Amino acid sequence: MSSGPRWSRPLELVGQWGLRVLVETGRLGLLLFQSLVWMFRPPFRAKQIFKQMEFVGVKSLNVTVLTGFFVGAVFALQSYYGFSLFGAETLVGSTVALALTRELGPVVTALMIAGRAGSAMAAELGTMRVTEQIDALYVMAVNPVQYLVMPRILAGVIMLPVLVIIADFVGIVAGYIVGVILLGINSGIFIAKIVEYVDFSDISMGLIKAAFFGLTLSLVGCYKGFYTVGGAEGVGRSTTEAVVMSSVLILISDYFLTAVMF
Repeated sequence: MSSGPRWSRPLELVGQWGLRVLVETGRLGLLLFQSLVWMFRPPFRAKQIFKQMEFVGVKSLNVTVLTGFFVGAVFALQSYYGFSLFGAETLVGSTVALALTRELGPVVTALMIAGRAGSAMAAELGTMRVTEQIDALYVMAVNPVQYLVMPRILAGVIMLPVLVIIADFVGIVAGYIVGVILLGINSGIFIAKIVEYVDFSDISMGLIKAAFFGLTLSLVGCYKGFYTVGGAEGVGRSTTEAVVMSSVLILISDYFLTAVMF
């Protein structure tokens, strides 16, 4: 119990929170630095990297396609309703495409992959930590950051842009189905507006965001799992914290990336 005056207790809590944030930020940055160093130092574990690329990318195709389709479909419905108020329904196609490529595609896909792959990374590494498998890697002279963390981070950075491209394409197709087939917009105008208003900078902006989000969710997932304590309960806590923390960081960084690249 604190021996100071009662009025100082809130300040003490704020200070403890600030110290905890500084410690977490420092450990997170150190883990990222070590992972970057090990990317360029042998032995290069290509098998581990491709295994994680399959886990993050190939095994996330179903949720990516499903999410992209319905995000594009519902955005086409909503934008059609808004544009119909002043007779601009022909802009539905370009609006859906711009929203998906610049914003919705990267953010929604990253949030879904954070829930699927990021949580799994935290659970796997957390289980290895509490069962002392990570300590065993040190005993066998295998660096666990190189063997466990670096392949997952690299897979996240590489595969998130690929998944976003798929989500964007599926979402635009869904927008076409809703706009042209269900709502009766002229198909030629729908496609022409997309070609007219969407350029390479819009696509590249979304892909840069996707790579950064992939780094964020994989780094946070690995960090929370790597430093898990408290047995099975700790693994569950780390998994939950990984999803929440990565989701919040994705939304915060999305604003700053948009402000910089706008």
